[in-house]
Amino acid sequence: MVRPDKSIVKRFDSLKTHLERENPVLIDAIAGFRKLDTIGYKTGLIDTDDSYAMQISWWPLVSILGVFSAGKSSFINSYLGQKLQKTGNQAVDDKFTVVCYGEENAGRVLPGLALDADMRFPFYRISDEIEKVTEGEGRRIDAYLQLKVTDSEVVRGKILIDSPGFDADAQRTSTLKLTNHIMEISDLVLVFFDARHPEPGAMQDTLTHLVENTIARNDSSKFLFILNQIDTAAREDNTEEIVGAWQRALSQKGLTAGRFFTIYNKEVSIPIEDEARRRRFEEKRDADMAEIEDRIRQVEVERAYRIVGSMEKQAYNIRDQAIPAIIRLKATWARRVLRLDALVLALAVMGLFGGAMLMGTLGSLMGFILSLFADPIAMLSTLLGIALLFLLVHFFIRKIVTQFMAARLKNTPDEPYTKAFKFNTRFFRSVFGKDPVGWNGRSRKTIDEVIEHASEFVQTLNDQFTNPSGKVRD
Repeated sequence: MVRPDKSIVKRFDSLKTHLERENPVLIDAIAGFRKLDTIGYKTGLIDTDDSYAMQISWWPLVSILGVFSAGKSSFINSYLGQKLQKTGNQAVDDKFTVVCYGEENAGRVLPGLALDADMRFPFYRISDEIEKVTEGEGRRIDAYLQLKVTDSEVVRGKILIDSPGFDADAQRTSTLKLTNHIMEISDLVLVFFDARHPEPGAMQDTLTHLVENTIARNDSSKFLFILNQIDTAAREDNTEEIVGAWQRALSQKGLTAGRFFTIYNKEVSIPIEDEARRRRFEEKRDADMAEIEDRIRQVEVERAYRIVGSMEKQAYNIRDQAIPAIIRLKATWARRVLRLDALVLALAVMGLFGGAMLMGTLGSLMGFILSLFADPIAMLSTLLGIALLFLLVHFFIRKIVTQFMAARLKNTPDEPYTKAFKFNTRFFRSVFGKDPVGWNGRSRKTIDEVIEHASEFVQTLNDQFTNPSGKVRD
C-alpha cells in the first residue's frame, strides 16, 4: 500500500486541529480526501508529498480586490474595528495581505513563507506557480505575500485578503497570477472602484481582469462590485451621474447583471451639510454595508459546501476523466511500442537473411541454425542472447515512445495526466496491461463510497445550516 509522506500526515493533523477549533463539521471530510489520495498515489495521479485536500482552501475566504486608492484597506480597518492596514491616497502596500484571527499573536506580521508552506492557507505552494510564470520569482515569495494576525472577532473562522491595485504594480505578471488564484478559490470577492475616478479610462485594468474575465464563470454570483467613497459626490449631488458612468463602464465589458453597491467610510468621509442629503447618503450606505457584511458572514456556510463539492468533483474527475484518459494514453502507447517492436524484429530478420543472400552465405547460415538443434545448450545460449538483445531494444523503444507522447501532451486536455502516464509506463510495467496501475474493483468501490459520503455530508450540512422551512440559519 502506498502511503503519504510524513510531512503530509503532519499537515493533516494540523488541519484536523484547526477544524476542531474553528469548524468541527468539516472534520469528517478529511477521511474522504484521504481515500482519494490513496487512489491518486496508487495510479500516479499525485505524488506522495501531495494531497487533493491541499488543492482547496479550508478557510472561508473573502478577497478584496480593485484599483489603488479605492479604499480597500480603509474598508478592512472599518470592518475589523481596528487600524490593521495602512491607508492613504498613494499605493501604501504592494503585497497581498492575508488577515486571519489569532488572539495570542494579534498584531504580528509574518512573511509570505508562512503562507506558502502551510496547507491550511489559500497560498500553499503558490511559489511553485509563480516560478512557472516568471523564473526566479518563486524564491521571492516574501515580496508578494504577508500574513497579519488580528484579534478582531469578526474575522474568527475566516480569512480576509487585501490585494495590491492593478494600475501601479511593478511585479505585473506574477501579481495577476496570484489574483487569478485567489479569485478561483475565494468564497466571496469584493471588487472596489473609486468614486473619485469612475471613468472607464482609470478602471481599464480592473475592468479587464476582474469583470471581463468573470462574467462567464459559474460562480459569478460571489463577485460584489462596490463603488467606494461615494461621499465625494455629495456636495455636487451628482451621485446618479457617477453611478451611471460606473455601471456603463461595467456593462461595456459585458457585465449587465449582478450586485452593485455604493458605500463610503463614515469615519473619514467628507462632511455633508445638507441634512436631507446626508440622511439619504447614510441610509444608502448603511443598507449596502449591511448586505455586504451579511454576505461576509455567510462565507463559512458557503465554504463548507464548497469543500464537500470539491471532494465530490474530484472523485468524479478521477473516475470519469482521469482514469479513462490514462487508459486511452496507455493503449496508444502500448500499440505504438508493439508496432515498433514488430518493425524492429522484422527488419532484423530481413537484414540477417538478406545480408546472407547477398554475400552468398545463406547456406552457411541455415547450416548454423540447424546445428543449434543438435546442441541444446548452444541453442539455449543463442536464444537467451537474442532475447536479451531484443529486450534492450524493447525497453529503449518504450522509453522513446513515452518521452515522445509526454512531450506531445503539453497544452492539450490530457496534460494534467502526464505524470500518471509516465508512472504507468515505467520499465517494469507490462505493456499488455489495460487498466492503470492501482485501478481495480476496490478502487472503483472507494470512489463510489466517497461520492456517496459527499451526498450524506451535504445532508449533514443542510441539517446544521437550515431548518425545515428552508431558511438558512444565522
